[in-house]
This record gives sequence, C-alpha cells and structure tokens, in this order.
Amino acid sequence: MTAGATPVATRSVLVLSALAAATVAGLVLAVAIGPVTVPLDDTVAVLFGGTPDDPRSSVLIGTVRVPRALTAAVAGAALGVAGLQLQTLFRNPLADPFVLGVSSGASLGVALTVVSVGSAGAVGGLFTGGLDFASRVGTVAAGAAGAGVVLLLSRWVRSTVTLLIIGVMIGSLATVLVSLLLTWTDPQRAQQFIAWGLGSFAGTTWADLVVLTPIAVLGLLMALASVKSLNALLLGENYARSMGLTVRWARLTILLSSSVLAGVVTAFCGPVAFIGMAVPHLARLLVGTSDHRVLLPATLLAGGSVALACAVVSHLPGTGGTVPLNVITSLIGAPVVITMLLRSRRLAAGAVL
Repeated sequence: MTAGATPVATRSVLVLSALAAATVAGLVLAVAIGPVTVPLDDTVAVLFGGTPDDPRSSVLIGTVRVPRALTAAVAGAALGVAGLQLQTLFRNPLADPFVLGVSSGASLGVALTVVSVGSAGAVGGLFTGGLDFASRVGTVAAGAAGAGVVLLLSRWVRSTVTLLIIGVMIGSLATVLVSLLLTWTDPQRAQQFIAWGLGSFAGTTWADLVVLTPIAVLGLLMALASVKSLNALLLGENYARSMGLTVRWARLTILLSSSVLAGVVTAFCGPVAFIGMAVPHLARLLVGTSDHRVLLPATLLAGGSVALACAVVSHLPGTGGTVPLNVITSLIGAPVVITMLLRSRRLAAGAVL
C-alpha cells in the first residue's frame, strides 16, 4: 500500500504546484493583456510597487486590470468548488452551482430592477460595473430566495434526487418570470439584461472586491471544513450514515456553502456559465483521485486559473472590444464536459449494451 500511495502523493504535489504556478501566471497575463497594450515590464513594475515608464499604465493597471484579474481568480475558485460540492452531493456529473436556483433567482432580481428603474441611463449602469448597493442587495436576496427554498426543504426531504429536481423546477419558474418581465420592458432595457446574462469579470472595483472576497473566502472555508463529509458521501448517503455522518447536517452545510459561493459571484459577475460544471472534472482528471483532501484544493486552483484564462481571451487585443465571457467559458467548458462523459466507464458500458 505504501509503494502505491507514493506516486499518488507525488502526482498530487506536482499537480497542485503546477496549478498554483498557472494561477500566478494567469494573474500576470490578465493584468498585462487587454485592448490597450501595456508593456510587460510596466506591468511587473506596477505589480511590485514600482514606477512604470508610462504613467498612464499605472492608472489602467491599478484601477481596471488588477481588480478584473482578482475578480476572475476569486470567482473561478468559488464556482469550481461550489460545483465540486454539488456534483459530489447529488452524485451527478452535470450538477453545477446554479442547480439550486441561485442564478435564476438572481436573474429575476436583475429583471425586476430593469423593469422598475426609471431611466435607461440608470439601467445601463447596472451592466457596466455601476450596480449600486441597493441593486446588489436585491440581486443577492433574489438568488438567496431560490436557494433558501431548497435549503429549507433539505431538512425534510431525504432524497438528494428530489432536492435536485426541486432546484431545477425553482430555476425554471424564475426563468419564466424573467421572460414575462422582459416582455413588459422596452427592447433597450431587455438588451442590457441580456448583456448582464453573458457574465463579466470587468465590472468590479476595489470597493466591490472588499465585499466579494471576504464572502467568497467564507464560503471556501465552509467547503474546506466539509471535506470529510464529501469523502463519506462519495459512496452514497447510506454508506455515509454507516460511517457515523449526520447526513442531514452535512447536506445543509454543503448546500449553504455552495449557495453562498454561487450567489456572491452571480451578484458581482453575472451568471458565469460552465466553470462550475467543467472545472471539477478537469481537476479530477489532473489529480487522478476523488479524495477531496486533494481534489478540493486542486479544483480551487484550477477554477482560478481557468477563469483567468477566460478573462485573458475575452480581452485580447484586436478583438474589437470585449468578447462576452460566457462565450469563452462555453467554448472551453463544453469540450471538457463532453470528454469526461465519454471517458466515463459507466457510459461506455451502457454504449456496449
């Protein structure tokens, strides 16, 4: 057993080190690359507190690109970990952070704001990083309401499959209400809502990060505290009970943590697609184990690095502006999920039959 464990431990250390390096490299690239070219030496100088050759670089990097890069890293880590928790809890490879209705609920909150705001100019501020405190609270509250129903029912519903279906139904109901609200607003406001729905890491400021980061860290710490529960749930709830796990409280903790992570990211970045679903599969492939003591940190780092890569691609020079974030995440995430499904032994056995 010892000889077999050594290669696994060595692989885990190498993968985690590589992912950490990729995250740091992604932060530097996300700061250096954008529609306006900034020399790499100026970027490094600003990041380490120096003075760049061009004073404008300091303003651009400090007020726009560093907050954008940090937002991408935090949001990617949060969504990846939330997706991992829910895939383990529901034992469903297609589960993502928004199956609990958080994204649809937040979308409903934004749609209500779009309909109720008095001027198109005020609405435009919602989608350019100018979302005021009251609007953010409304978005979080609407997202929390959807997840809150699932959290409440989790105390009485024993079947995780039933909880999953309830979450999907709540999301569908919120989506219908969003569609209904958008039919009552003018096309310009509807177009701005669609822009929000495409997701963005570029709309945050340092003041936003002061709120986003501590809440995300709290959710991640809750996830780290649930590692033993997640490992026990790998073989199902009956096995977890036989190991002495109080499944009801473990489920509640996991749902609460994932809801916090998904909700805060949606409030500040919009409903970012595919990262929460694809990154856990990518992390499993890299570390070669389902042990959450290794898998969860790997997912955290992989989520941050993938989100940073998407942020870099969406702001490449010569693209004529900014490519919508969800276009990039879908182009990266969909092939990863398809590949992992095709690699599944269970799926292969079903194909043979």
